[in-house]
Amino acid sequence: MNTTLAVDAMGGDRGIPVTVPAAWSMVQANPDLSIKLVGAVDSIENALGPKKSHPRLEIIKSTEVVEMDESAVAALKNKKNSSLRLSIDLVKAGKADACVSAGNTGALMATARFVLKTLPGIDRPAIVSALPRANGHVHILDLGANVESLPEHLLQFGMMGASLVRTLENNPNPTVGLLNIGSEEVKGNVTVKSAYKLFQNSPMNFIGYVEGDDIFSGEVDVIVCDGFAGNVALKTSEGLAQMLTKAVREEYMRSLWSRFLGVLSAPVLKAIRTRIDHRRYDGAVLVGLSGAVVKSHGATDEIGFAHAIKVAQTAVRTNLVAQIRDDLGQLNEQQISA
Repeated sequence: MNTTLAVDAMGGDRGIPVTVPAAWSMVQANPDLSIKLVGAVDSIENALGPKKSHPRLEIIKSTEVVEMDESAVAALKNKKNSSLRLSIDLVKAGKADACVSAGNTGALMATARFVLKTLPGIDRPAIVSALPRANGHVHILDLGANVESLPEHLLQFGMMGASLVRTLENNPNPTVGLLNIGSEEVKGNVTVKSAYKLFQNSPMNFIGYVEGDDIFSGEVDVIVCDGFAGNVALKTSEGLAQMLTKAVREEYMRSLWSRFLGVLSAPVLKAIRTRIDHRRYDGAVLVGLSGAVVKSHGATDEIGFAHAIKVAQTAVRTNLVAQIRDDLGQLNEQQISA
């Protein structure tokens, strides 16, 4: 199955120096992958050099760029020829199977929602990604698309998160937990308590409340929260991983003896660094849309952006959007008949 992706080449803190090499490496490694690079033609061609004539690479011209600090409303209204907008338009037109961008999150979500629309029964799309933990990983949503959410929105997030894990990981009955400040039913704010009741009465495999430490040490497959809490958890995990890596490096460089020990323990250190490397988890899916859109971290590098492209490719191969649509329909039918 050949997959065609639209890549916003201008998005992110570094843009073309990251997006173009990552796209090229993924095309080289995947003979069934084609990529449309959307952005400034001259800059993209210069970055590609002789590789610009590759048969599975196409450059799509855009004349505008959505800045990382630009408001979502302004980008949606005034940047109709931006690399971000044109990448999503390619998905809408059926010329690309999915879109990948490291650009402005708010603008990406607002534009994708406007162009692609939401799936039936979904009020708000959400951002979902995997986070590493002691044993494997966990999927958490929302990671920042919706700062405040109603109980009904949290229920929809849970349904979509469970469907994503069921589809991407071949897990027939993923467990779903609701993030709270405690596991007791009496704890939490009004929104979380109301959502708890909705989850209890849903067909999902709901296990109740989970706490912050369950993100990194628990066993639940999907954790649901509003975008404020989810984004804080995401940035905290990334910052902690970077701090630990830096601290270990500094300690091993303190003396000749510690450097010698570092050489001896290098394989173990490399394995640990790989396990907590947030770049291996780059690529958050915007679920709830009628098309596949993947958000890469704004400060990502080539490795991280390549992983985001891989996530988009997997979403297309597994027909994720259609699977979520079907699962939502079945869950709604079960709720009506219950």
